[in-house]
Amino acid sequence: MSDWHLYLVRTARGTLYTGITTDVARRFAEHQAGAPKGARSLRGKGPLTLEYYTRVANRRVAAQVEWRIKQWPRARKEALIRGEQPLPSTD
Repeated sequence: MSDWHLYLVRTARGTLYTGITTDVARRFAEHQAGAPKGARSLRGKGPLTLEYYTRVANRRVAAQVEWRIKQWPRARKEALIRGEQPLPSTD
């Protein structure tokens, strides 16, 4: 069974991108390279910075947490990065 992670990447303009993966380093490298495997929404928006990542229970939970964080306003995402906001629950 693979470990799943939630991560946030900041673009050069300060936009935050939220994603999930089993390998944070590989996925971030794909985003930075702008390769076909990188997220289309991040292409040409570098330099990119990996701002936050954390392990989550499994793929289902990772997808649920990712979706919830994508609904958050920017201030709440910034608080998560600073460690002032907990991850959303998956209840």
